[in-house]
Amino acid sequence: MGLELYLDLLSQPCRAIYIFAKKNRIAFELRTVDLRKGQHLSDAFAQVNPLQKVPVLKDGDFILTESVAILLYLARKYKVPDHWYPQDLQACARVDEYLAWQHTALRRNCLRALWHKVMLPVFLGEPVSPEMLATTLAELDMALQVLEGKFLQDKAFLTGSHISLADLVAITELMHPVGAGCQVFKGRPKLAAWRQRVEAAVGEVLFQEAHEVILKAKDSQPADPTLKQKMLPKVLAMIQ
Repeated sequence: MGLELYLDLLSQPCRAIYIFAKKNRIAFELRTVDLRKGQHLSDAFAQVNPLQKVPVLKDGDFILTESVAILLYLARKYKVPDHWYPQDLQACARVDEYLAWQHTALRRNCLRALWHKVMLPVFLGEPVSPEMLATTLAELDMALQVLEGKFLQDKAFLTGSHISLADLVAITELMHPVGAGCQVFKGRPKLAAWRQRVEAAVGEVLFQEAHEVILKAKDSQPADPTLKQKMLPKVLAMIQ
């Protein structure tokens, strides 16, 4: 059996892996795990990943979880162009620096923005107070300031003059609040220009293909009561 990727393009790290594999012509079998149907909570999927999360990579008998680990595995195994994850020590460290920061900063805030603005009220039928939503969006704004002020600065891409894994992970995160209707690029010309460069480097068709699901998140159908009961505690823990 060849390379298999268990993904749902509603998920931001799944989108990063999907784009990376497609852009670098890495052949894989897509195993779609529909999060909104609770397929990640099934006993069958628990045999693949006991953590019941996507993404998951399966390469023969080898199973790997965690999106950054998967991206690095693909970059190393398939010897993709150096700009994605440079061999130069300091250039590589800059990519690592961003990947380490984003887990508890941009990812958390983008995830909370999507769930507080759209997925909790629309998909799970759980109201979110205006105060909670305002706090969430304020924290997102602070993370965007760090992204632009510390990481992007005046460079073409987050770590230099070429696109890297840092840019790919960042843009797929930012499309979460975009899918929720947040104008994250409005009033931020540097960040808006960076987005255009990333989209051009990836390819507009592939970029749109990967983000079709998240851009329709507001149209999600309400979860049935049984699924809601199973999912709500996990979602609330995830977005703390």
